Amino acid sequence: MGKVVEKLVYERPKSLTDAHTHYCPGCTHGVSHRLVAEALDELGIRERTIGIAPVGCSVLAYYYFNVDFAEAAHGRAPAMATGMKRANPDRVIFTYQGDGDLAAIGTGEIVHAAGRGENITVIFINNAIYGMTGGQMAPTTLEGQKTTSSPMGRDISIAGHPLKMSELLSTLDGAAYVVRHSLHDVKHIRRARKAILTAFKVQLAGLGFSMVELLSTCCTNWKMDPVESLDWLRDNMVPFYPLGEHKVIDAVKDL
Repeated sequence: MGKVVEKLVYERPKSLTDAHTHYCPGCTHGVSHRLVAEALDELGIRERTIGIAPVGCSVLAYYYFNVDFAEAAHGRAPAMATGMKRANPDRVIFTYQGDGDLAAIGTGEIVHAAGRGENITVIFINNAIYGMTGGQMAPTTLEGQKTTSSPMGRDISIAGHPLKMSELLSTLDGAAYVVRHSLHDVKHIRRARKAILTAFKVQLAGLGFSMVELLSTCCTNWKMDPVESLDWLRDNMVPFYPLGEHKVIDAVKDL
């Protein structure tokens, strides 16, 4: 019998800790965490990176990333990131924010950070609902989508239209790289991984503001099992929130 050769094909990224997750079963926050960690490892920037956790489901993000982390008040992560980057330009600064954090209470912060062209990286998780606080309607909730605060479905005549943050921020001169991807299947997860890697390269090259929006699931508040939630994201969120590059300046294409 021949000698058995063992080959390691999968392991935890060095930029992730071994902490047990607090996220609900089926939540794609864990997928996005891994993609960010893999990017930090691949670029060799773990020791010089500082992350900023928001308020929301990812409020405990600092438990999972093996990098320095700070906690920002709700919506203020881009403002904190601005100060950190300006005071420590050699550091790699990223925020990790949900839609309630970035697109509601933090709208002013994210718009002006992008407008100023702050050299930071933003990872934006869009699951079209408030997750941690009980499933209320978010700025990104789809028309007709039922939540605890819109039990009959979002009525745009009352609540207005959902905000498309990637399209909004892409209009600003300071934005260098703004893209939207999805986490509903392997093909799209791979595309999201490449985008996150590019976003950090944009910061390392000093090109300005970058944001990767990731369409994500919320099984608990959508009241679906994990497979159903992935299908719902694909069938409902992707058509409304077009995937792809919403702004890529020419200098990014050379990275």
